[in-house]
Amino acid sequence: MSQLINDHLCETRNNLVEEIKLLSDTQFNAKPDANSWSIAQVCHHLTLTEASFIRLIAWALKQENSKQAGRKNIHIIADRTKKVPAPEFVVPAEDFFTVQQIIELLDESRGKFTAFLDTIEDPSLLAEKSYKHPFLGDLPLDQWVELVSIHEQRHIEQIKEIKNIHQS
Repeated sequence: MSQLINDHLCETRNNLVEEIKLLSDTQFNAKPDANSWSIAQVCHHLTLTEASFIRLIAWALKQENSKQAGRKNIHIIADRTKKVPAPEFVVPAEDFFTVQQIIELLDESRGKFTAFLDTIEDPSLLAEKSYKHPFLGDLPLDQWVELVSIHEQRHIEQIKEIKNIHQS
């Protein structure tokens, strides 16, 4: 894994933990409204997404007929003005989570993600193979890796918005 990608993953995760670590469990699980996620659910969604990215990248790397896709502007994912419904398999649970539980889940999912990336024998394949993203279309696998921190940044902004709603 490139040092730059690793640095982005670390920086983004540290920013996320900073946003949530001082919240009470009640604040953490409070929803802004009936149709929105709590901060706990946003974080749970991030762990589910990271696990799904491992599965899809691993699967796509094994495909013989995977074609090389053009590079996309994946930073549009960070744009919070564009609502994007989460695919069913990354919709968070309605459970009550403690901040500590979620921090442990976040640590676990990031550990698994970086360990997985370190097992890829030929990282150049990440640029050569692709997998279809639900909103961006065919996306090179190395951009899927970059998407982890960009997606997380999007949700850090969402967490800040939720915190502002609760403070008003």
